[in-house]
Amino acid sequence: MSALPVLYSFRRCPYAIRARMALWVAEIAVELREVKLAAKPPELLAASAKATVPVLVLPDGAVIDQSLDIMRWALGQNDPEGWLAGDDPDLIAANDGPFKHHLDRAKYPGRYEDAGTDHRAAALALLAPLEEQLAQARYLGGADIGLTDIALFPFVRQFAAIDPAWFAAQSLPHLQGWLDSHLASPLFAAVMDKYPPWRAGDPPLRFER
Repeated sequence: MSALPVLYSFRRCPYAIRARMALWVAEIAVELREVKLAAKPPELLAASAKATVPVLVLPDGAVIDQSLDIMRWALGQNDPEGWLAGDDPDLIAANDGPFKHHLDRAKYPGRYEDAGTDHRAAALALLAPLEEQLAQARYLGGADIGLTDIALFPFVRQFAAIDPAWFAAQSLPHLQGWLDSHLASPLFAAVMDKYPPWRAGDPPLRFER
């Protein structure tokens, strides 16, 4: 058993990104195991029947295999920036449910059968409440960055990246500024380093602030 928690991750997965960001801010060191999704290691499959990243295996063998649970667990250990005060379950549920549904279909239209729906427009409509909130405060939780901002940011990033010119032309000035600030942040840069896929026997890769 590793002396550190083991995090199975994939660099570009939005769920894994938000988990890594929370672990980094919480100053919790983990052994990072980058996963190639087309060739998932058996150790990941043994740890979680979910078989998708992120998965956090604690030193005592306990497994946390939902990204929000990893975030809240990490911040429950140490929350130096007060992120838990900005935890809005309703906004997060709207992101992880309806917005993610339309995001996937807008990004990968060939994978789904319900082509009659304009999923890009439907996803865009779900961003309107975020724009309204950000018109009133710098972050979704108010004046300070919070868990909700980080939970939603990787998904808004993914949506904007489908067609950056189109997204930039939308009337979402506060959301666009919010997104740009996260993209330019040292925190985001710190958790987006590239690593080769992990294989059993590789030297442990320590990931920490």
